[in-house]
Amino acid sequence: FAFYSNMKLIAAYALLVVAGKEAPTAEEVTAVVTAAGGEVDEESLTALMGDLEGKSIHELLAKGEKDLKSCAGAASAAAPAAGGAAPAAGAAPVAEVAKVEEVDALDGGMDMFGGGGGGGDY
Repeated sequence: FAFYSNMKLIAAYALLVVAGKEAPTAEEVTAVVTAAGGEVDEESLTALMGDLEGKSIHELLAKGEKDLKSCAGAASAAAPAAGGAAPAAGAAPVAEVAKVEEVDALDGGMDMFGGGGGGGDY
């Protein structure tokens, strides 16, 4: 629950910044969340406002984007290692998955107009 509560608060704060408020207040964030039908957890709001005090949301987002990119790079580099070594050239190919034959549910001549299957005069 706390994760979603925090996300609502962060989204409301970001909306206020986009609307032109450089440093939205707790009351403004509360107003946005309640106007959208949500409830505000005062403890989470106090913590968020304390964390954002004196900081630029634009700088925080830029840092977060940079951090995400570095995580994505690390994850993609680690993926082959986690899956084991790639097969050597000339190694036996992996067995192919058997193809499953699909069955058409309308394979009895029914259509949505009850005409029995084939276009007709429609």
